Amino acid sequence: MRISTRARYGMRAMLALALDQGSAPLSVKQIAERQGLPEHYLEQLITPLRRAGLVQSARGAQGGYVLARAAEAITLQDVVEAVEGSFATEACDCPDGAPHLRGFCLEHALWHRLKQTVDDFLAARTLADLRDEALAAQSAAAPVYDI
Repeated sequence: MRISTRARYGMRAMLALALDQGSAPLSVKQIAERQGLPEHYLEQLITPLRRAGLVQSARGAQGGYVLARAAEAITLQDVVEAVEGSFATEACDCPDGAPHLRGFCLEHALWHRLKQTVDDFLAARTLADLRDEALAAQSAAAPVYDI
């Protein structure tokens, strides 16, 4: 299973905004630099994030983007669906009217359950959870100087 570049980059952009929540708006260039993303590609992702009500733009010399809601109120599923749509599994490819193996369809038994598991995971985690994990990883990686 692969997560698209749009979903990964959209999530990274939103993480950058969550890490800076409460401070000045971030420009697309600043987000791209902080997250190591191509600026041109990121510009294409900001529009669906704004349309979904996840980010707000601020105009002017100090303009840029901020989260439209608290990081605790934005699920990872919100982000993925804004930039990608929902994760979809292939439809059952059994020919119409063809019998499944004794009534068993692998697509329904396995792939649809996998999709539901992914949807449940993304819906249960917020941008705040992701931000907190990133901050914990940063502090764990920071050197400690005891004197």
